[in-house]
Amino acid sequence: MNENFEKIYLGGGCFWCLEAVFQRVRGVEKVVSGYSGGKTDNPTYEQVSSGETGYAEVVEITFDKNIISFESILDIFFDIHDPTSLNKQGNDIGTQYRSIILVTSPDQLALCLKKIAELNSSGKYNTQLVTEIKKLINFIRLKIIIKTFISTTKTTLIVL
Repeated sequence: MNENFEKIYLGGGCFWCLEAVFQRVRGVEKVVSGYSGGKTDNPTYEQVSSGETGYAEVVEITFDKNIISFESILDIFFDIHDPTSLNKQGNDIGTQYRSIILVTSPDQLALCLKKIAELNSSGKYNTQLVTEIKKLINFIRLKIIIKTFISTTKTTLIVL
């Protein structure tokens, strides 16, 4: 990977919601949906959706540090989900939808801890943040086919 690029793994509800936002951010090179933070080997979408695997739905974000800072990525992340809501974002309920940051370096860890401390003391939220911060151990890229029905039209969405 180019030395200008860095990766961060974020979870805050449904991964497609995070993916949709971060794909539009200048400086973000790539966004990949998947799972992290669990202990089951190679879980399926259905297993993760059950909330019993320990995995969270997350996105792997590859960004160019010369265009957007790690801190700016965190600012966007905290603005687009509720980091005070335990295991719930909107209508998505369960541990797989928890607020989580999976770091890849001591520098990322320090910046995350600093940001959470700032937000907790800022008065922006009525309660303390519940965002987990963990070292990235594994990331499992989403590989499924989902069938959905929109109105009366049958649509197949293929995620590779």
